[in-house]
Amino acid sequence: MELLEILGFISALMIGISLGLIGGGGSILAVPVLAYLFSVNEKIATAYSLFIVGASALVGGIKQHFKGYVDWRTALVFGFPAIIGVTTVRKFIVPALPDVLFSIDHFDFTRRMGMFGLFALLMIPAAFSMLKKRPQNQKQKNAKVKYNYPLILTEGLIVGGITGMIGAGGGFLIIPALVILANVDMKVAVGTSLVIIAFKSLLGFFFGDAISMQIDWGFLLIFTGLSFIGIFIGSYLSNFIDGTKLKKGFGYFIFVMAGFIFYMEFFVKQ
Repeated sequence: MELLEILGFISALMIGISLGLIGGGGSILAVPVLAYLFSVNEKIATAYSLFIVGASALVGGIKQHFKGYVDWRTALVFGFPAIIGVTTVRKFIVPALPDVLFSIDHFDFTRRMGMFGLFALLMIPAAFSMLKKRPQNQKQKNAKVKYNYPLILTEGLIVGGITGMIGAGGGFLIIPALVILANVDMKVAVGTSLVIIAFKSLLGFFFGDAISMQIDWGFLLIFTGLSFIGIFIGSYLSNFIDGTKLKKGFGYFIFVMAGFIFYMEFFVKQ
């Protein structure tokens, strides 16, 4: 086993630890870890990330369900169009993308640049969401949930499409949408978003990627298993470590990673 692969599996464990410590965000590192430490291409990296993100979110969603912080009706209303969006992108759009999207003079803008560039771009608002302090219960716990169906359906399709393209869950988009468009309490929005991310990511992977590409299940299950172990380690460490301060530091780290991806794809690759 090469040094980069060892670092990759250690990173898988660290992704889980960060999820256990701060409750989210760690899975956004799955794509760069897969791409730069295991040298997999953009299609496989985003596909595997969907499985890893979805499985990790499922663990978190189940925990939130038992705490009473999952609104299953809202999850279905928002999740259904999101599942359609991610599955459509993974099954039809991503396989149809050419290796070179367009050329300007001697510069080729490749599929990898497009997918990883979009990923890095969306890491920026994800980082901001981790730096921003979430307001505490703004709604009454028993407040009536009201759905703006047209906007929810549109938002679900868009978030699903983005998830399918970049392989990330998009919680930073889902949570404010649930609060604003469905009048959901913040804590319930966080728990419900995990369920939405789990189902749209896993179903997008199984209905889009698993039936159209060769999956290295041994590698994928080892990587995901290490992340799961990390989640339990992180959950234990959260009893002794202030997750709020770590979350802020992790937000800055995501900024750095976004810059690193831009540098690797648009400068080093050229």
